[in-house]
Amino acid sequence: MASQRIFQLGLRRAAAPGLRVQPAGRMVQRRLAATEHTSQSQAAELLAKQRVQRPVSPHLAIYRPQINWVSSSLNRISGLTLAGPLYIFGIAYLIAPYTGWHLETQSMVAAVAAWPVAAKAGVKVFFAFPFFFHSLQGLRHLTWDLGYGFKNQTFIRTGWAAVGLSTAMGLYYAFLG
Repeated sequence: MASQRIFQLGLRRAAAPGLRVQPAGRMVQRRLAATEHTSQSQAAELLAKQRVQRPVSPHLAIYRPQINWVSSSLNRISGLTLAGPLYIFGIAYLIAPYTGWHLETQSMVAAVAAWPVAAKAGVKVFFAFPFFFHSLQGLRHLTWDLGYGFKNQTFIRTGWAAVGLSTAMGLYYAFLG
C-alpha cells in the first residue's frame, strides 16, 4: 500500500509542473563534466598520458614495509651479490689459460696484498654482510621447514635478529677477523 502511494506521488510530481516561481538555477541545465570532440589519435594520446600517471596495481605505496618482505628481498639480493662474482670468477678462471690471464693463487694473493687497507676493508664489508645475512636467513628457512616459528611475532623477531646479527658479524669479520 505504501509503495503504491509513493509511486503515485512520484508520478504527480513528475507530470504536473509547479505553479510557483522556481529559481533560475534549477531550470538551467548544468554539465559537471566538460566534453569535447577528439579524434582517434588524440584519444589514444590522452589515454597513454593517463596510463603513465596511473599507479601499478596493487600499488606498493599503500603498504607499510614489513620485515618479512624486506628480508625476503634482501635475501635474494644477497644471494645474487654472492653468486654473481663467484660465477664470473669461475668462468674467468676457466678461460684464463687461453687468454693469458694470471689467475693462479700466488698472483691473486700478491695482487690483493698490494691493495690499500681501505680497499681490502671495503671489499670485505661488501661481501661480509650478504654472506652472513644469507646464512642466517638460510637458518630461518630451515627452522620453518621443521615447522617452527610461524607466529607473526616470531617472524618479526627472527627477521630483526638476522639483520642485527649479520651486521655485527659482518663488521667483526671485516675489521677484526
